[in-house]
Amino acid sequence: MNLPPESFEREDPEDDSLFYSVPRLCTHLDPAAIDAVRALFQEALPVQGRILDLMSSWRSHLPEGVPEDRHVVGLGLNRVEMEENPQLNEFVVHDINRCRALPFGDGEFDAAICVVSIQYVVHPGQLFREVGRILRNGGPFIVVFSHRCFPTKAVRIWCMTGNLEHGEIVRTYFRDSECFGPVEVLDRSPSEQPGDPVYAVIGSRAES
Repeated sequence: MNLPPESFEREDPEDDSLFYSVPRLCTHLDPAAIDAVRALFQEALPVQGRILDLMSSWRSHLPEGVPEDRHVVGLGLNRVEMEENPQLNEFVVHDINRCRALPFGDGEFDAAICVVSIQYVVHPGQLFREVGRILRNGGPFIVVFSHRCFPTKAVRIWCMTGNLEHGEIVRTYFRDSECFGPVEVLDRSPSEQPGDPVYAVIGSRAES
């Protein structure tokens, strides 16, 4: 899938730090969907080590009772939201659409997650290469999405396609970064419907 540059244009191209300057202390998934995300993380994340919560907010949706030897670092745009997140050990205010290099060292993390935010990334190739750089060999990167978004801030290709296409788009981000091994696209939507669907795309850092 070759995506032209205009695929990543947005209705609102203004600085993201302005749009996200007001804290939004609300969840973007319903309770059943949140439980599905937690169950996925319980299965797919390492029990211990350093985890990067990319594009973080006031909730990370990690399983309850995070082990003491797990260290979670949030990276997002709103300081107040991340200060309210009880599962973050530390956080960094950083705009990935403006500053494409992540402020971490090579191989610094054992895993990374991105929950219901991938649709806002305007430079996914650079972001996925950066995530590959900061992950240790074999470390999973789990991208979770649903059917909700801020449409003025989501990239054009996301707004023009549906959930099945979204999974293939994110798979393309993984593949084109050339940092990850085989990639899985999963439907983890709760059985109780109607409700928010849950999809995940997972790849592990390839041996370097």
